[in-house]
Amino acid sequence: MAAEPVWSVDPRTGKPREQVAVEATAEEVDQAVRAAQATREALADRVLRAAFLRTAADLLDASGEHVVEAADAETALGPVRLTGELARTTAQLRAFADVVEDGSFLDVRIDRPDPGAIPPRPDLRRWKIPLGVVAVYAASNFPLAFSVPGGDTASALAAGCPVVVKAHPDHPATSELCASLLRRAAARAGLPEDVVVLVHGFDAGLELVRHPLVAAAGFTGSIRGGRALFDAAVARPVPIPFHGELGSLNPVVITEAAAAERAEEIGAGLAGSMTLGAGQFCTKPGLVLAPRGADGDRFLDALTAAVSETEPAVMLDHRMRDAFVAGVAERAALAGVHTPVTPGAGGAHTVSAGVLAVDAAALSGDGHRLLLEECFGPVTVVARYSTREEVTAVLGLLPGNLTAGLHIAEDDETAAPLLAELTPLAGRVLVNGWPTGVAVAPAQHHGGPYPATTSTSTSVGATAIERWLRPVAYQSTPGRLLPPELRDGNPLGVPRR
Repeated sequence: MAAEPVWSVDPRTGKPREQVAVEATAEEVDQAVRAAQATREALADRVLRAAFLRTAADLLDASGEHVVEAADAETALGPVRLTGELARTTAQLRAFADVVEDGSFLDVRIDRPDPGAIPPRPDLRRWKIPLGVVAVYAASNFPLAFSVPGGDTASALAAGCPVVVKAHPDHPATSELCASLLRRAAARAGLPEDVVVLVHGFDAGLELVRHPLVAAAGFTGSIRGGRALFDAAVARPVPIPFHGELGSLNPVVITEAAAAERAEEIGAGLAGSMTLGAGQFCTKPGLVLAPRGADGDRFLDALTAAVSETEPAVMLDHRMRDAFVAGVAERAALAGVHTPVTPGAGGAHTVSAGVLAVDAAALSGDGHRLLLEECFGPVTVVARYSTREEVTAVLGLLPGNLTAGLHIAEDDETAAPLLAELTPLAGRVLVNGWPTGVAVAPAQHHGGPYPATTSTSTSVGATAIERWLRPVAYQSTPGRLLPPELRDGNPLGVPRR
């Protein structure tokens, strides 16, 4: 049976650009995983790892014009957006190089022996070791920052785990280019190129998560696709951790006091956030609870005006465009739903942004639960509430989210209880801000209760490295047998407790 070709497609026209590769067979996936597995010993050298990550960042920056051009041709996200995404990606690689050099991620803990303790305590020395080969599933909406050179890859490599990436079919040429740069960086840093291996194909993705040498997986995508891979990961004879980001509505609550104070500002801000990148951010605010009355009307008028001025946009592929057009039409047809700005097809290859408005009380009915599900693309649902109890009722219907937002006024008496209600719903809670944009910082958390993610971990920030490590304690072990990081005298100078 002939291997299936992998084509690069122009989302602006829907036409194939070039054949980039062929889908990997089961045998080729096996070869890829075994090749990556063979690099584990070389990757154990933290000095080489840090050098590799910095070299990868340097090569990506040096090839920035070509990387951005390739990504724009396959995603239509535009040079400005992609240039910023590339800078974020390379900064993230350098940040993880710093994490590797610092050594705090090893979480070294030493308990000296104490025969007089009850019970007696032996010499115990604990640290964290890499899990093994990590399967990374690239995202459609971030061809750089959440794909081949993105956060899952960077954090896994930083942990000492080789990576096999399953390229996303929306940007295979970009994936090939970035993978070649990472492999070249590995060679320049003195590591085997196979610390990063790339495969293509839907079946290859299933083979990858089932491979006995794959020790963990990272995924960013849809609930349906992520859940299928998650189920496969836990159904293996030896289950593995599956860190998936699946979907998020990202609710926002606007208090009456906030609407009275700055309705127009909030409306304009929401418009910018929900249309950013054609509404294809995983953190897009998809449900906004706004008060009834004159101040809430001013907010909705400002939102309507700003969204009405948004130009039609190209989505990542025509399948997503068609799903958006069908999804907003189904939602707009529900009883009691109004369309201050009608979302839908903007042309043969584009979509138009829009706003759906509904009474908050209607969301409790079974027929309107669709409005509480993510609709990927430039649309948001504004639910108008009359009482505080209606807000609580709607929040009680929501699943887990990546983010939750709260807009308040100075000395807003409702702020504290609303913040307490939003906190269990999300991994990041914002006050007087918008969730699109995820800063790469040590304190960042990009994750949330299911279905936002399938674990309690973050995929952004320094602690993302923890997903690919497991603790090991050595008891009463002679110093000559211990890893250098655990020996007396701390010869490598790692932080220890």
